[in-house]
Amino acid sequence: MKLKSKIAPLGGLGLALFAALPAWAQDAALQAPAAAPTAATVDKGDTAWMMTSTILVLMMILPGLALFYGGLTRTKNMLSTMTQIGAVAAFAMLIWVMYGYTMAFGPDASDGLKPFISSFDKAFLSGVTSSSQAATFTKGVEIPEYVFISFQMTFAAITVALVLGSVVERIKFSAVMVFALVWLTIVYFPVAHMVWAAGGLFFDMGALDFAGGTVVHINAGVSALVLAILLGKRIGFPHERMAPHSLVMTGIGTGLLWVGWFGFNAGSALEANGSAALAMINTFVATAAAGLVWMLAERASGHKGSALGFCSGIIAGLVAVTPAAGNSGPFGAIILGGVASAVCYFAVTIIKPKLGYDDSLDAFGIHGVGGIIGALDTAIVYAPGFGGPGDGSKSIGTQLGIQSAAVGTTIVWAAIGTAIAFFIAKAVTGGRVSPEVEAEGLDLGEHGERAYNY
Repeated sequence: MKLKSKIAPLGGLGLALFAALPAWAQDAALQAPAAAPTAATVDKGDTAWMMTSTILVLMMILPGLALFYGGLTRTKNMLSTMTQIGAVAAFAMLIWVMYGYTMAFGPDASDGLKPFISSFDKAFLSGVTSSSQAATFTKGVEIPEYVFISFQMTFAAITVALVLGSVVERIKFSAVMVFALVWLTIVYFPVAHMVWAAGGLFFDMGALDFAGGTVVHINAGVSALVLAILLGKRIGFPHERMAPHSLVMTGIGTGLLWVGWFGFNAGSALEANGSAALAMINTFVATAAAGLVWMLAERASGHKGSALGFCSGIIAGLVAVTPAAGNSGPFGAIILGGVASAVCYFAVTIIKPKLGYDDSLDAFGIHGVGGIIGALDTAIVYAPGFGGPGDGSKSIGTQLGIQSAAVGTTIVWAAIGTAIAFFIAKAVTGGRVSPEVEAEGLDLGEHGERAYNY
């Protein structure tokens, strides 16, 4: 009994102290300095994925695109095509680190220029070190800035290389290089900024372009069409047979492009996460549907399903799903790939012959048309009602209006910029090879080499 009487007052004191704790904690919080914001972290897994994605996109250019385009040309122009693609991609990389990166993704420019380009404060990568970081789409998660610079550099390189598909077999190598310098500066860098950079015109409007429907494919495709028209048709087109000299090489190039495209699309998530996984599966299924639909379209037109048709459908599907890669559910991607493939087939086999332009390797028919279909239809497949990841905050009509504005502006910007770049290149180099060189082949006439010694 005595022990209990001694414990009871102590217990009451303990309860009183416990009840007072919240007040003490509140007073301490008021007196303590505010905690510093948590520094953004660099995850090694995200970094490793983005470095891998960058190398995959490089594989799309060399050897992927070089073999794909090279196989579609005639034997006498195989090396010329591959050399143009490799050299122009290498040139784009140097331009990118000199001033392209800062124009597209550098610090904000003045208010008047901010929607169209960034400032030149990071020219020659000024201020960038191994410790510099670039933001991803998740707050507080970043990647090394050098990795982001390299990833975006490969996009610039492949886009200008894609343009050449419309004019191979007749454009001078020197003209290609001058054209690339001007075109990247006045077309690609501003469009990349407008669509992908914070503060860019269409970025702030909410345009959806996950991996480059407008920036890469519409940009390249429209530019390819304008360049082909300005340069003129190949000698003998369309009466002379100009069949691909090696569909085996084109098939190998197609496979490399498809594999590399996972870096292109899934890498555009900037992290190794669920968004990258969605882009990955969409890159599988949209492409598969497109390859088969092209062959079905050939059969429906009274022709045999061809290897060339399968390869063309694969590329059409990859192009179309690019803006929707992380903005669509898998079944929306399948429909998108199939529709784009059918429309591209119509553009290549019906519209091109009727209009009579000489787009040598159908850069516009596949990249331009497929890019437009993909960019516009992203507004539909993004909606949750169609299985997309959208939150329903914007109606399909509203999003379609934004997409249409981005597509229309890109078409006009690319067309005008390409015309300017072409006339500058023509004034400096002459633009087109002589009829004698064209007849002999650009391999010998421009580079003094043959692809095949027989």
